[in-house]
Amino acid sequence: MEDDALIAQAQAWLAEDPDPDTREELARLIDDGDHAELTARFAGTLHFGTAGLRGELGAGPLRMNRSVVIRAAAGLAAYLKKQGHDNGLVVIGYDARHKSHTFAEDTAAVMTGAGLRAAVLPRPLPTPVLAFAIRHLGAVAGVEVTASHNPPRDNGYKVYLGDGSQIVPPADAEIAAEIDAVASLTTVPRPTTGWDTLDDTVLDAYLARTDAVLSPASPRTARTVYTAMHGVGKDVLLAAFARAGFPTPDLVTEQADPDPDFPTVAFPNPEEPGAMDLAFAKAHETNPDLVIANDPDADRCAAAVQDGGDWRMLRGDEVGALLAAHLVRRGATGTFAESIVSSSLLGRIAEKAGLPYEETLTGFKWIARVDGLRYGYEEALGYCVDPDGVRDKDGITAALLLTELASELKAEGRTLLDLLDDLAVEHGLHATDQLSVRVKDLGLIAAAMRRLREQPPTELAGLRITRTEDLTEGTDKLPPTDGLRYTLDGARVVVRPSGTEPKLKCYLEVVIPVAAKADLPEARTRATALLAAIKQDLSEAAGI
Repeated sequence: MEDDALIAQAQAWLAEDPDPDTREELARLIDDGDHAELTARFAGTLHFGTAGLRGELGAGPLRMNRSVVIRAAAGLAAYLKKQGHDNGLVVIGYDARHKSHTFAEDTAAVMTGAGLRAAVLPRPLPTPVLAFAIRHLGAVAGVEVTASHNPPRDNGYKVYLGDGSQIVPPADAEIAAEIDAVASLTTVPRPTTGWDTLDDTVLDAYLARTDAVLSPASPRTARTVYTAMHGVGKDVLLAAFARAGFPTPDLVTEQADPDPDFPTVAFPNPEEPGAMDLAFAKAHETNPDLVIANDPDADRCAAAVQDGGDWRMLRGDEVGALLAAHLVRRGATGTFAESIVSSSLLGRIAEKAGLPYEETLTGFKWIARVDGLRYGYEEALGYCVDPDGVRDKDGITAALLLTELASELKAEGRTLLDLLDDLAVEHGLHATDQLSVRVKDLGLIAAAMRRLREQPPTELAGLRITRTEDLTEGTDKLPPTDGLRYTLDGARVVVRPSGTEPKLKCYLEVVIPVAAKADLPEARTRATALLAAIKQDLSEAAGI
């Protein structure tokens, strides 16, 4: 973009910007003639897709800011009215990140100005409380202002429709078109009053619902260490545990309270290296049965167990299988579902129990829509254990159910690791891993996908690829998505660009039959070697 045109575009944006913080930031960039930084902010717009919006805070259309949020809210309002929801209720929740409350109030103002009714949750609360509130209040849509587990500089905007599930195509494209049609912020009415700020009634109803995930007579003895990862989960999780009668979790105090700067972690995601170090240190002090972590908006749940003398994070697939086995043992009925990047062990568990099973595309926006859903999970620490209450992943109820399982096993003199061993003997050892590459240039991801399509591998780790599926074409059960799936002799690989972060993600699984528990060490050694070799060969094939 030429300098004059770029400066003119930035000045036009500046003239409409309602936020003094980003106005000052943008004015300084214009005065300094910072072409590179202005180009980075004005070379396009944040794409509104099935994850809504997510990006770095700052001025300009390629950043998260009040101008972008107001346009997004106006587009959503126009879409809802075209769907016939002229006087419908929109519920708005928010986390504790920088600007989250402001973005929530801007959304409420836009909805009110458009003739819709708006209600804002009383304070920063977990995303599953918002997902619950939509159906509980009979809303036509919901908005959660959150960037989940992204870095501190980010924020985001997640949209749900009246069924309590996140948007899927074609709604995302239709809302995006309405956003694009907002010519100027001056055309968007934004009254200063007229919406409701909810009290704790909805939160109380959510907490009452959490009791339903537990068996009435189950033991409640497992002791836990808990970290909220500087997010909004602590108060709600403690209240849910108190209602259930579990011992009060020992808190990781350095990470217990909301802090938008996330001072103890580079990435506030339990899966990231080092994120759980403080929780493990607390566990070495208190010797609990289980370590539990939520991500900052508490829709994900991580768990760690003592393995020898150390604490080990359970993979999302391991927790997914444990919760499934627990529900089967309790006599659950209904469909078990997971995304295509999650372990095939869930399908084995469901088949053995005579339960329906479905695979979906990645994301709870798809899992939550499975007919007759009883339990859904995906490997990125997301679990839906009460779909009638929350049609989304819920890190609070998942923590309750997992702690109940740990309590039951404790009463039998067993642990979660013992149950994982049982599942491996019964269904084969399902070992999973991930090759995840974070990039600054998104073109590198497109290049890797193109290379895999043009020069497809024929084997990985010496295992022959028996089937290659390009998921952009869809399948008889899955709509099209940008991804590749390889079926190997005793293994499976899925490659896809992340929908929420600048990452290429490759999901690996090997399955090794196990005759007896005594064979597990050898099987795990073999699985580890195979996964490492697949990762190496796949990295070379993709050129990453």
